[in-house]
Amino acid sequence: MSLQVLILAVCAACCLGFGFVLQQNAAQKAPLSDFLSPRILLDLVKVPRWLGGIGLMVAGMVLGAIALGQGQLSLVEPLLATNLLFAMALSRRQTRQPLGRQGWTGLLLLAGGVTAFIVAGEPTGGSALSDPFRQWLIIGVMVGTAVFLTGYAKRSRLSGGPVLLATAAGLLYGVQDALTRVTGERFAEGGLVEVFTGWQPYAVLALGVTGLVLVQSAFETASLRMSLPALTAAQPLAGIACGVGFLGDRLRTDAGALAWEFAGLAAIVVGIVLLGLHPAMPSGAPVREPARKLQPS
Repeated sequence: MSLQVLILAVCAACCLGFGFVLQQNAAQKAPLSDFLSPRILLDLVKVPRWLGGIGLMVAGMVLGAIALGQGQLSLVEPLLATNLLFAMALSRRQTRQPLGRQGWTGLLLLAGGVTAFIVAGEPTGGSALSDPFRQWLIIGVMVGTAVFLTGYAKRSRLSGGPVLLATAAGLLYGVQDALTRVTGERFAEGGLVEVFTGWQPYAVLALGVTGLVLVQSAFETASLRMSLPALTAAQPLAGIACGVGFLGDRLRTDAGALAWEFAGLAAIVVGIVLLGLHPAMPSGAPVREPARKLQPS
């Protein structure tokens, strides 16, 4: 694994984790009438704290894109999942809660799971598959699942809705990461002309905006404890599926390696859940009147 890719991915995770906490701090005060509406972005853009969070998220996405351009999706995605560690660090500073047994267990599982998956799988790059059916099938399953989860979340916005929305956003972000890598490869081959004559950059933009609306709606209606674990777990799983499914990433497939890879992914998910449900994460959003407007903070 390249040290440069490692540093870029971890720095991206740091920016994403801090950015998510700042976004949720602001989004929980948004009017409920903005739920699943692009209006939520127009309201939140007036709040400096949210703009700071978005700035950090954009910086994280740029660093992640550079890492994806130099490393395999199946390598970078698990590293990006460590954004929850940085979100925990900032949330713990805000809530002044000790890590305790749950926090340390979640931290060790997440870090150990990422290490186990990368060491056992030894992700390597390859040529993207030329079969368009396989590509569209995988993308269609991810986007279709996200649409289904979003539709169901609209009917349960204050119960399981935030978890479903965060999961949907994570799936879209995983596909976005895959298409970001394809866009980078097209740029390396033919420059900007090659990039903008393909559909991938426009899909990246559409997925990014849609995912942002879903994430802010999840942050608006629930705490980070409910939304961020689902988002953080879904994105790397979707990204790895795209990387192996149609981008040509290769993982070791002998029995021992597969066992450690699945164990690593399971440890990542369990660690994410433990950290996400930790008391250090900000608790539920306050009750608001639907017509209430945001005040800059």
